[in-house]
Amino acid sequence: MPTPPAVTSLVAQMGESPAPLYARVKLMIAQQIQNGVWPPHHRVPSESELVTQLGFSRMTINRALRELTAEGLLVRMQGVGTFVAEPKTQSALFEVHNIADEIAARGHRHSCQVILLTEEAAGSERALALDMREGQRVFHSVIVHYENDIAVQIEDRFVNALVAPDYLKQDFSQKTPYAYLSQVAPLTEGEHVVEAILADPEECALLQIASGEPCLLIRRRTWSGRQPVTAARLIHPGSRHRLEGRFSK
Repeated sequence: MPTPPAVTSLVAQMGESPAPLYARVKLMIAQQIQNGVWPPHHRVPSESELVTQLGFSRMTINRALRELTAEGLLVRMQGVGTFVAEPKTQSALFEVHNIADEIAARGHRHSCQVILLTEEAAGSERALALDMREGQRVFHSVIVHYENDIAVQIEDRFVNALVAPDYLKQDFSQKTPYAYLSQVAPLTEGEHVVEAILADPEECALLQIASGEPCLLIRRRTWSGRQPVTAARLIHPGSRHRLEGRFSK
């Protein structure tokens, strides 16, 4: 079966991409959907067809289709095929705000302390979170934010160096990472996972709380377009922070 021109063109564009093969397949399919080439209910080529057309392994194609199905872009029907899903409207449970602006809105004073600002090679966990290959460059910052001189958050953030190459040159005592990243890679999508944790001794020292005090951990990933930008751990003392949300049915 000849490769469709649109697929051939996109494969050529992805040839120099540093992303893993499965991620490149996901991007190709997502672009076909986003550009309207494959409208809702369109039958996506089968795994065998994509293996032949793209030259990637069945394992790579299978992972791409599984993840796109889990993300709601595709619908897989056993024995029938894989189809483009109907678009769904989504509302974020939590919005992403600049912590300095939140504190100022309460009439209080924000300040911060930069604990770490460095470049690292992405390990397996970080590479997965930022959809990149192990060993690629990431920037790592650890910042403690204060409200009226009381520690309210540890911001442990990893940043895709390809998206924000000047990240290490910024003075984050004057401008928060959120404010800087909003300029160079405007946020289009975010993901939050919320957990209750017991702070370790180092976190307790940074937050100036008693050993083992319960904390609220928000794991946040953000995207600009389809490009992952950051993966962050935001740790708040449980006694000083709460999450609020509003929804309607």
